[in-house]
Amino acid sequence: MKIYRLALFMLLILMITLSGCNQSEEDQESRLSLIKTTNPKPIKIPNKQNESIAKQVKKDVKKFDEIFDVAVVQGKKDTLVVYKVKHFQRFRMKQIESSVTKELEKKYPDEKFTVSSDYKIFMEALKIKEHMKDPKYSTTKAEKDFEKIIKLKNEQT
Repeated sequence: MKIYRLALFMLLILMITLSGCNQSEEDQESRLSLIKTTNPKPIKIPNKQNESIAKQVKKDVKKFDEIFDVAVVQGKKDTLVVYKVKHFQRFRMKQIESSVTKELEKKYPDEKFTVSSDYKIFMEALKIKEHMKDPKYSTTKAEKDFEKIIKLKNEQT
């Protein structure tokens, strides 16, 4: 009976260990992005367009002292700017979002920006970036996913 309990306990430990190892690389990266800087490159949904504006927007947003990680996704009509705020600045998130939006609208009056500090939206932007690496992932699918993220952001406000 004692051997049976020991074997059952060992089997349970083995199952827990193996289930922890079964996570995909994307899940692990997304989980770690909460506590570390991922610093993703700016993304242009229609890949053939020039992404210099997206790169410049990222540089401009990173200049804010309160922000430590920025992701920029530029679609056909809209540019999504998502960022992570330093821990002690979280009480000022609305003020920071307002400041970033005003700065971007002043510097780029012809662009339409959607600015967010929401972690879920940050994760969705990273997912688009990961999917764009796959050659089977079409730009129409990317644009559709991008519009879904914009809609999600607008529903939250």
